[in-house]
Amino acid sequence: MLLKQLSNSRTLLTGSFAALVLLGCSGSFSLCQSAATQQTTMPAPMQDPTRPELQPRLDMDHDPIPSPDAEEKTPVNTASPQAPARPGDIQKRQDGVYTMHQDVDEVLLACTVLDDKGHMVNDLSRGDFRVWEDGVAQTTTSFLHQDQPVSLGILVDNSGSMRDKRATVNAAALSLWRASNPQDSAFVVNFSDHAFLDQGFTSNIDLLNRGLSRSDTRGTTALYDAVAASADELANHGKLPKQVLLVITDGADNASRLSLEQAIRRVQGLGGPVVYTIGLLFDTEKDEADRARSDLEALSAKTGGIAYFPRSLDEVSAITAEVAHDIRNQYTVGYRSSKPTSLGGYRMVRVEASASKHGKLTVRTRNGYYANKPATQHPQTQTAQETK
Repeated sequence: MLLKQLSNSRTLLTGSFAALVLLGCSGSFSLCQSAATQQTTMPAPMQDPTRPELQPRLDMDHDPIPSPDAEEKTPVNTASPQAPARPGDIQKRQDGVYTMHQDVDEVLLACTVLDDKGHMVNDLSRGDFRVWEDGVAQTTTSFLHQDQPVSLGILVDNSGSMRDKRATVNAAALSLWRASNPQDSAFVVNFSDHAFLDQGFTSNIDLLNRGLSRSDTRGTTALYDAVAASADELANHGKLPKQVLLVITDGADNASRLSLEQAIRRVQGLGGPVVYTIGLLFDTEKDEADRARSDLEALSAKTGGIAYFPRSLDEVSAITAEVAHDIRNQYTVGYRSSKPTSLGGYRMVRVEASASKHGKLTVRTRNGYYANKPATQHPQTQTAQETK
């Protein structure tokens, strides 16, 4: 995939000048990266723009450099050496973090369970879940129900029609962050005809606010390209195996090079981050609103997320709080497919849950994945902070 990275200096300092650097890489769309300038006595050293591990820094005006992750709040493993755990085993480290060890070929499913009234069910055990792949029953190999830290991508529509909505949307996104696990790490993408990575992974709310504030509402909407590029960002730089994208837009895609199906396939092929979408379609022309609603519902349904359609901006903050609650109350169910990965191709997944103390239960999770996963995989260790 060609990935064009754009390092865009937005801060003008006395005696300095603005520089625009266009970096060409491989792929069918671009994820542009913006960075703020800072006056220095010597020019920054030249970096290799072709390395996929690179991250932008907003305090330097040079090509992106490997992120030091100074703000990462995930605790360092200080546990004493112990015998290697088997796949599916859960161990508690000395720092109060549960660790679930995952087989390299294990499929992990983030599952939300609802009763017949739409309320979350949070008291199920491993034996209450059943998993099928392509109609064949699978044996679960791991199970976890803890508030696990998340790698989160926040994608906000930056097209011209969003100009009067951005202040409310930005505040709601920050409210979601405040209601999230304190060990979460997030990045911010503003997208119009291109996707701009305006803040790389951080746990610092001030930096996230800074990234959200870098809005320049204009142009068209390349939603599909932004989703695919952000899924790549999660796969390449997300350190936590539980991964989520939140997309906020007010219209249908009209500028992407990828189709909706290609974008969904990219997400499913990268381990299946859950995609939550918020469509601000209350003042959008009907034909466009109908098309946008259909796209957002498909994107969320196929990845295990939810599509929301508020009737006004006043409802957005409550919706982001609901998204945070949903993320923090999911089950993680793992299994190793009875089909060898060498067969490749798309696998349909279905999960059911039942318990005698509950009536009919509905499980929301991704409905499939591609077995021919890319070389870059999520870490084989999944962590969950202990629930006090």
